[in-house]
Amino acid sequence: MRKLIHSTILLALAVLPLLATASLPRKSPEFAIYEPGGKTALLSSLKGKVVVIEFLFVGSQHCLRVATTINKLHSELGTRGFQPVGIVFGPNTSGANVYLLAQSLKLTYPLGYASKDDVDSFLARGKDEVLNIPQVVVIDRAGVIRAQSGGKGGDPTLEAEDSLRTLVDSLLKEAPPAQKKSSPGVHQSKSRTL
Repeated sequence: MRKLIHSTILLALAVLPLLATASLPRKSPEFAIYEPGGKTALLSSLKGKVVVIEFLFVGSQHCLRVATTINKLHSELGTRGFQPVGIVFGPNTSGANVYLLAQSLKLTYPLGYASKDDVDSFLARGKDEVLNIPQVVVIDRAGVIRAQSGGKGGDPTLEAEDSLRTLVDSLLKEAPPAQKKSSPGVHQSKSRTL
């Protein structure tokens, strides 16, 4: 009996790290992106594309290096349906700083900003978790988060060009979700696209 209890405890301890990664894949929650010009865009407006979001700090050299890598991938894969978005948050976050950062890095994709609370909510980050930056989140064409670089069970290799390219390329090869047909007489509203 003692061996059975001991084995059960060891099995439970072995499974605990796996439970931390069980949250992927998961449906992406809605997210409001505040653009430097004052407009707001919704993440859901990008459904049908493979989206990579980088949550970054203005003063982090590591974040800026990842943004440059994502920019390169956008130039190579953008015509196939790849849409990156940069979200600045934390210290020194303002529309003016976001605009200057986009200009200085010559980014070819949208860069916006959000509050730390909104970012934490999107990332499903617990109050006791250490926030690693940058955070790279990969969302498939159906709006499902397939990979994330930080947090429990995160994959830090998403911050490397080859790993990110391989994942994005594989997701671009997946069939886009079927479009819902609207009923006659039903008006569909248009969301702002990035």
